[in-house]
Amino acid sequence: MQVALLVSGLLAGSTAQVPSPSAVASDGPSAPSTDPLTISQACPRLSTSSITSTSSTPGYETSGPAPFYAPSPPFYPSPRGTGEGVTLDGAWTIAYQQAAAYVATLDTLQKVNLTTGIGWNNGKCLGQTGLAGPNFTGYCLMDSPLGIRATDGNTVFPPLSQVAKSWDRTLIRAHGRAMGEEFRSKGAHVQLGPVVGPLGTFPLGGRGWEGYSPDSYLAGQGVSETILGQQAAGLQSCVKHYIGNEQEHFRQASETYGPQPKFNESIDAYVSDRAMHETYLWPFADAVRAGVSSVMCSYQQINGSYGCANSKTLNGLLKDELGFQGYVMSDWAATHAGVAAVLAGLDMTMPGDQSFRSGDSYFGSNLTAAVINGTISEERLNDMAIRILAPYYRLKQNINYPKTSFSAWTLDTVGSLYPDGPPVVVNEHVDVRSTHGTIAYRSALESIILLKNTVNSLPLGYTRRLTIFGQTSVVNPLGANGCPDRGCDDGILGSGWGSGTSNYPYQIGADSALQRYALSQGSLFYDVSNTYDADAIAQAASSATKSVVFISADSGEGYISVDGNYGDRKNYTAWHDGDRLVRNVTSKCNDTVVVVYSVGAISLEQWVDNPNVTAVVWAGLGGQEAGQALADVLYGGYNPSGKLTFTIGRNLSDYGPGILYRPQNARPAQNLSHWIDYKHFDLNNITPRYAFGYGLSYTTFAIANCTTQMVSNASYSPRSAYPTGTPPSIPPANLSASQALAPSGQPIISQWIYPYLNSTQQAQPRESYPYPYQGTPSLPLSPAGGGPGGNPSLYDVLFETTCSVTNTGARSGAEVVQLYLGFPNSTTLSSAPYHLRGFEKVFLAPGTSAQVKFGTTRRDLSAWDPAVQNWVFLSGQYTFNVGNSSRSFSHVRTVELT
Repeated sequence: MQVALLVSGLLAGSTAQVPSPSAVASDGPSAPSTDPLTISQACPRLSTSSITSTSSTPGYETSGPAPFYAPSPPFYPSPRGTGEGVTLDGAWTIAYQQAAAYVATLDTLQKVNLTTGIGWNNGKCLGQTGLAGPNFTGYCLMDSPLGIRATDGNTVFPPLSQVAKSWDRTLIRAHGRAMGEEFRSKGAHVQLGPVVGPLGTFPLGGRGWEGYSPDSYLAGQGVSETILGQQAAGLQSCVKHYIGNEQEHFRQASETYGPQPKFNESIDAYVSDRAMHETYLWPFADAVRAGVSSVMCSYQQINGSYGCANSKTLNGLLKDELGFQGYVMSDWAATHAGVAAVLAGLDMTMPGDQSFRSGDSYFGSNLTAAVINGTISEERLNDMAIRILAPYYRLKQNINYPKTSFSAWTLDTVGSLYPDGPPVVVNEHVDVRSTHGTIAYRSALESIILLKNTVNSLPLGYTRRLTIFGQTSVVNPLGANGCPDRGCDDGILGSGWGSGTSNYPYQIGADSALQRYALSQGSLFYDVSNTYDADAIAQAASSATKSVVFISADSGEGYISVDGNYGDRKNYTAWHDGDRLVRNVTSKCNDTVVVVYSVGAISLEQWVDNPNVTAVVWAGLGGQEAGQALADVLYGGYNPSGKLTFTIGRNLSDYGPGILYRPQNARPAQNLSHWIDYKHFDLNNITPRYAFGYGLSYTTFAIANCTTQMVSNASYSPRSAYPTGTPPSIPPANLSASQALAPSGQPIISQWIYPYLNSTQQAQPRESYPYPYQGTPSLPLSPAGGGPGGNPSLYDVLFETTCSVTNTGARSGAEVVQLYLGFPNSTTLSSAPYHLRGFEKVFLAPGTSAQVKFGTTRRDLSAWDPAVQNWVFLSGQYTFNVGNSSRSFSHVRTVELT
């Protein structure tokens, strides 16, 4: 339909084609039919009146009726990859041709080896696939999203949540590139990262620090840059955890979370169709558009079906609607079925065994048997194999790729390739750091946020007696790597805990870095690192002319508990009685700077308005350079330019419904909100302590001369306008059951996962498998599809907004100019007031100016309409709001779509 565009004071009478919004409906999922492939794991509709759950966490209870479910609808068959479509880092076509040609030379056993890990603690890597023909020795898959895990001679970069606080696209890409170079140089083919799941629904979520931001746009921009950086180095990116994995509690029935009622199913996350598209799926679409090689499916259930056997999310959303051409791998031991998972879209199971060291697999010999007896078509197996190998050729990993030079299971030079195996050299201790420390330092430096600075408390200069307080100022007394997987909270925080960590080559504490500055300026320097020594604190604070107090909060993955925090934090306050520490120091010293090292938002309310707190600095998680970067900011060597990537609320209850700490019954379940973080605050008129996007500087900036104009009236092209491509055709292997037995005389290693049949009986035909995998799709193809990341028309730039920004202060510095769209009021597709849709960071000398430009795409302007299963414009006024946080706009322009 034609839509008039009226831009206040700028445009009149312009027209553009947009999809019709006439058939809108209220938010909700598709028709509630049960996915036939996952019916055995589906959560039934729960009573809305009988079950309640109350958390022991003060101020953040989860109580009331259990969530209401509409089971995930089926989507079959699994779309076959074609290599069609161009991503931001190039095309897949040639790689698909190369992969198909190689797969055509393989037999069924070799193809199965591509799809199946060799088992936990086998081989050198945390995940490793088997041999597949003479020219493929298997993939080495390794954590983590901040640097290669469990090795030495590597850099520990600030996590993605930290570099995101720089709001610097160039830096985020360089951060990804440096990690990619280190993984590649170690001989790892796949980095298990970046992370956009969890997105960050809950501020206390254990692994939110591994990703970027609870804002889907910012997370999408970040993940795109990281992938482009990683894969430019020749490393495969694996974006995770897909999808709805927003808390650690109950992610796996095999894990315990303290004294809890028994539960026997992973938590089920209910996500409405509109929330899925506009919030949780959004950054995954950006990852696919960037060209990501693989996607890791998650532990928990989504709308009644497990994440790695959910045909709607894997086949329907990821492979059809988003046009994903790579492969889907399971999280470690997240596979709950064999045939069902394969038909639902799972391409690779990791680490191969059903549970760690179980010696059996849902894939492996069972997949071989299913193909031989016709339960799974060879066409589907071929598609899995081609998808897995296409990134190998696309990133030229077949050409002079470094051999794997380390073991994830030991730092010793000599070890074994499986438990009780013969001794061999497993670690060559290759130092891959190069000059990457400068990227790690820059990532920590640019992401430090100045939240408060009264009476020009910062930057520090000469002070007669500088005293610092708090255990977070020093390196862990046991050493930077003193706690396995950083599973403690002793010393300065460079990351949270869990599989998303890495071994430090060194770590710089804030105390030593600040001491060097203070002594060089002739100051006296004292420190009290014992947070609980009240007498020493009072005495030192009484004599200090300037105090710096360090507080922290930590979290991580659910397999580790720290001080009763089972991955997810159990409260919204600083750890180690940090609030009391601040109060004790400020009661004696009237010039106190508070530094926060934290995985996420905490309450600052007990002291932030105290006039004796003259500055507050959010240091976050700085990796190996955490202390040095902070010292350089505090002493003015660098002007702080970081901005918050989440909202700091006054109270935990301000964020809305929170983590489920106690299951309702044996099948825990929760609703995932559509509007989270600042969108929730705005929608409910809640005033935050510090707004999303906020951050101060030692200088000042002015934004002026903003204009918005339409630059394209291109129509929203239907999916049929884009080529679909033809899946590669490979002749059947026709392997017989007898040919699928292990070769006579071949040694079999205990608990190693092989593709061989145990006996020919294993492949005997069984009862007809009642699940569809070929023929007519069970649901229509998505009209929002057509290319990597969705319909290519969604990425048409329709408007451009330009502004000038001037450094009006006396110091050089950087400002992040931000664009927020306000959507029209709608009774059927209501929206949060503001949505981040652009940002640019500019570095300016005093008195200089620069122009920033924001391109606004059709996708940016659209809402998801569940009734038409497509993106639509809303009729009415859109506002283009430019400022430096989600609560501070200096310029507003209006565009009316009628």
